[in-house]
Amino acid sequence: MLTPEEGRTAVRLARQAIEKAVDGERMVLPDLPEVFREKRGVFVTIKRHERLRGCIGLPYPVKPLGDAIVEAAVSAAIEDPRFPPVSGSELTDLDLEVTVLTLPRKLDCPPEERPAHVEVGKHGLIVSGLGRGGLLLPQVPTEYGWSSREFLDQTCVKAGLPPGCWKRGDVALQTFEGQIFEEKAV
Repeated sequence: MLTPEEGRTAVRLARQAIEKAVDGERMVLPDLPEVFREKRGVFVTIKRHERLRGCIGLPYPVKPLGDAIVEAAVSAAIEDPRFPPVSGSELTDLDLEVTVLTLPRKLDCPPEERPAHVEVGKHGLIVSGLGRGGLLLPQVPTEYGWSSREFLDQTCVKAGLPPGCWKRGDVALQTFEGQIFEEKAV
């Protein structure tokens, strides 16, 4: 777990990376606490006026946390295919959220029991099967008021699969948890 101060550092790092990327510059990592050298999964979510503006991450711990935050922040700002790149005029209006992830774990139960093993507000979900995959962060079902069953359905939809595909034995599910740090626009 990150401390509150480390969480503030994570969000500041994401904001600096976004500002540099929008200006066409490359981010050089500052000196960071030790935890930022540990390999961790992370997502950076950008909102503007309460609306999603970009969200990209690395679900698996493949890079040190500091590098992963910079990569996710830059990708969310300028490479999320759902949105145009963030412009310089938007920078002061951006709310940022950095979600540091635990290692994903296989949801090891019969498919029909999956809703009982998914805790809304605690778990994030990764679904994979039928040549597709998708992920939703732990905060998403809370924001929309979903039940665990709706959360499972919507994760399938995010993956481009039909709702209810989580009931199939050939569709794998993983859960993870996330520690969320946020910063509202100034």
